[in-house]
Amino acid sequence: MKKIFLLLVAFATTQILFAQKDLTKYVDPFIGTGGHGHTFPGPTMPFGMVQLSPDTRLKGWDGCSGYHYSDKLIYGFSHTHLSGTGCSDYGDILLTPTVGKPQFSNKKYSSPFKKESEKASAGYYSVFLDKPKVKVELTATTRTGLHKYTFPKSTSSNIILDLTHRDFAKQGEINITGNNEISGTRVSKQWADNQILYFVIQFSKPFIESGIAKAEAVNTNSKHDTGSLLKAFVSFNTEEGEVIYARVGISAVSIDGARKNLETEQKDFDFEKTKRNAEAEWNKELSKIEIETTDENNKRTFYTALYHCMISPNTYMDVDGKYRGRDFKVHETNSFNYSTVFSLWDTYRALHPLLTLIDKKRSSDFINTFIKEYEEGGRLPVWELSSCETWCMIGYHAIPVITEAVMKDVTGFDVNKAYEAMKFSAMEDKNALDSYKANGYVKYQSNGQSVSRTLEYGFDDWCIAMVAKKLGKQDDYNYFIQRAQSYKNVFDKETGFMRPRNGEFLSPFDPFKVDNNYTEGNSWQYSFYVPQDLTGQMKLLGGKEKLAAFLDSLFTASSKLTGHKQPDISGMIGQYVHGNEPSHQIAYEYNYAGQPWKTQSMVRRIMNEMYHAAPDGLSGNEDCGQMSAWYVFSALGFYPVCPGSDHYAIGSAVLDKATIHLENGKSFTVTANANQKENVYISSAKLNGANYTKSYLLYDDLKNGGTLHLEMSGEPNKNWGSSEGDIPVTKID
Repeated sequence: MKKIFLLLVAFATTQILFAQKDLTKYVDPFIGTGGHGHTFPGPTMPFGMVQLSPDTRLKGWDGCSGYHYSDKLIYGFSHTHLSGTGCSDYGDILLTPTVGKPQFSNKKYSSPFKKESEKASAGYYSVFLDKPKVKVELTATTRTGLHKYTFPKSTSSNIILDLTHRDFAKQGEINITGNNEISGTRVSKQWADNQILYFVIQFSKPFIESGIAKAEAVNTNSKHDTGSLLKAFVSFNTEEGEVIYARVGISAVSIDGARKNLETEQKDFDFEKTKRNAEAEWNKELSKIEIETTDENNKRTFYTALYHCMISPNTYMDVDGKYRGRDFKVHETNSFNYSTVFSLWDTYRALHPLLTLIDKKRSSDFINTFIKEYEEGGRLPVWELSSCETWCMIGYHAIPVITEAVMKDVTGFDVNKAYEAMKFSAMEDKNALDSYKANGYVKYQSNGQSVSRTLEYGFDDWCIAMVAKKLGKQDDYNYFIQRAQSYKNVFDKETGFMRPRNGEFLSPFDPFKVDNNYTEGNSWQYSFYVPQDLTGQMKLLGGKEKLAAFLDSLFTASSKLTGHKQPDISGMIGQYVHGNEPSHQIAYEYNYAGQPWKTQSMVRRIMNEMYHAAPDGLSGNEDCGQMSAWYVFSALGFYPVCPGSDHYAIGSAVLDKATIHLENGKSFTVTANANQKENVYISSAKLNGANYTKSYLLYDDLKNGGTLHLEMSGEPNKNWGSSEGDIPVTKID
C-alpha cells in the first residue's frame, strides 16, 4: 500500500508540475481557418458543448465552420460550430453588438473588421468591430459562453439575438424576462435534420428597451413569441468604454437545463476568472504530451494539432446528467458523459487511437454513448450530430473505435452489450450490406461507392472478429474473419488495383478517375486500404517488393484526376491525398514491405509540406481532429496503421523529445538525436537502453512506460527495421 501511495503522490506531483507550464501560448486557433481546413478560432473547452466563435460566412464549402480567415465581415458570434467538417451546420444562438437603431437584417447588423484587431488563444477570442466601434471579447466554460462588449458612448447600444442565422429555422421561441434575461428555443434543420437547442442569456446591466422581431418586423411591447423567423434586441445607455457582459447557457434538454448549466458553470460575469479557468483546463489537457524542440513553429504546429484533437466529440448532456437521446426523448445518467459529433469515418483512424492512449476515461464515455445510441436509437452511430444520424460517409466505424478500446485496456463499459451492437450493425441489409453479404463484395451497378464500401466493411468486420475472438465467440469469429477478406473480391490481378465489379470487372477502367465507385477518391488511394491483412494483399501483388514498388508508383504518379474533381482531394503527392482520410496510413505501409526508410522520408515530407503554423496550415479538412491526430502521432514518431491491432508503425519523429504521460502513472518518451531538418532517417534505435531493430512499437511498450531513443541521419540505413523479424505484420491466416 505504501508503494501504491508513493506512486500516486509522484504521479499527482508530476501532473501539477506539467499543468503549471503554459502550453496554451503555443496554441494558435487561427491555424486551419484558412485554405480548406474549415476550423474556427473562437473559445471552447476540451470536448465542450459550447464553441463560441465569430461567423464570417453563411454558406459555401469553405464556410462550413462559419468562419474563414480571408473574410473581412463579421455577422456575429454564435455558440455552436463544427471543427473542420465538409458539411455546414450549427451556428446556433447568434449575438452581436450594434449601435444606433436596432437592425435585423444580417447585412445591416454585420460589421467589417481589421485582421490585425483579431486575437485568439485557447479559451479566448477578441476583435474590434469597425461599424459600431465595439471591442468584442469571448471566453467559455463547457456549457456556457461569456461575451464582453466594450461600447462607445451611446443612448442606443444594442445586443441583437438572431435565431434564424445559417441553418433553416424550423421553430423558435423567445421569452424576455424582466430587464436582464432572454430565454428560448431554436429548432433547426441543416445536416442534422432536427436539431433542438435551448438557451438562457443574462446581461450584466439592465436593458432599457427590448423587442422581438418576427420576419424582421419588430414589436417593442412583445415579451414572448414563437415561430420560425425570430430575432430580438435589447438596448442600453452606455458611457465611453463601458463594458456590458452577456452570459449564455445552452442545453439540448430544456430551458431549465440551460439555466442550471449557467448557474453551475457561469455564476457571475467575471470574465478574467472564466478565461483563466479555460486556460488552466487546456493546460491540463495539453500537458498529457510534453515536447521539446528548438523549432518554435514545430511547437505551435504540434500543440495546435493536439488542441484540435480535443475539441470534439462534444459534451451533450447537462450538469444534472440529462441528455436528449437518439429517440429525441430526455434521458438521465450519472455514470458517464454523453457526447455528440461523431465523425467516425475520419476519426477512427488516428483520433480515437490517440484518445485511447492518452484519455481512456473519455474513450469509455464515447463507447457508453454508442451503447445508449444503440439502445435508444436502434443502431450505432455512422455520423451522428445532435442526436440526428446524418448517414454521411460509409462503413460502420463506431466498431473500430470499440475494438481499439477493448484491445487497449479501456474499461467502464459493457463489452457484451457493445459487441451486440457491433454485430447488429454488420448484419443489417441497408447501405449496400445486402449486396456485400450476398456476393462477398458490393456490386457497382446498383450501389454507389461500391469498392470503398467493400474495403471499409472488410476492415470493420475484422474488428468485429477480433472482439469475437476475445470474447470466445468462435462461430462469430469464423464468420467475420471470412468477411474481413472481402477485399480479395475486388482485387484485379491484371492491374493490381481495387476495381469495381458486377460479376465481371468494370471496363474500361481508369485508376485516376474520380467517380461514384469510390468515396472522395479514386482507385489509387483505395487500392492501399487493407490495413487488417497487408500480408494477404502482398501475396496478391506478388510479395513485399511488389507492394513497395506499388507504393513508389503512387507517390510518383501524375497528380491528375479524371472525372469529377472533388474539393476533398487536396494535399497531393502523386496520387497520395493527404487532405483526405483514406490515404492517411499509406506512407507507413513501406514498413510492412520491409523498406522503413521510405516511410521515414515520406512521413517527414508530408509533415513538412502539409502542416505549418499559419491559417492555411492544414492541407484539407480538419475533420473533427483526424487531420491533426495524424500529425500528433507522426511528430511523436509512430502511427496506428491498423486500429485494433497491438502495434504502431515507426516513422520519423520531428521532435527532439516527446513524453506521453499516461493515466496509469507511467510515461513513454521518444528522443531523437541529431534531429536536424535534413536528418529524416533512423540510423539506429534503442528501447529502454537496449538496441532496438524493429520498425514498430507494441502497445505494451507504451503502456509499460520507457524510452525509445532514435539516432537520426541524413542517409537511410536500409538494414534497420527491414529484416524479417523486425517488420510489422497484419495477417489473416
